[in-house]
Amino acid sequence: MSVKSKARTEARAEAKDKSVVVAELKYIRISPRKVKIVLDLIRDKKCREAIAILKHTPKAASEPLLKLLQSAMANAENNNDMDLSECFISECYCGAGVTLKRIRPKDHGRAHRIFKRTSHVTLVLKESV
Repeated sequence: MSVKSKARTEARAEAKDKSVVVAELKYIRISPRKVKIVLDLIRDKKCREAIAILKHTPKAASEPLLKLLQSAMANAENNNDMDLSECFISECYCGAGVTLKRIRPKDHGRAHRIFKRTSHVTLVLKESV
């Protein structure tokens, strides 16, 4: 079992105790390398602080991550009865999704491959004690 899938399994097991919320965003059309830059900014931050960071970060990954965070917060509040003022992002990681392969015409009749990478993002919220 890979490290990421093991972490995902552990996060799911923790989520059963109602003090943890796991939200996933799959097949986002941004390279994992670019998403990880933004995830590093919000890791271990309070939810409100992370929203402010994402709103003022000029990166393409900020908008989908903001929507994911807001969805996770709504789930925490409505489904798990968690206090949002006490919630923080305990884990956030990004893995590679499927890669779309395209052909780019080049000179002398050649063709080069273009890789359009996708990402799977997982966000874990916990309530601080």
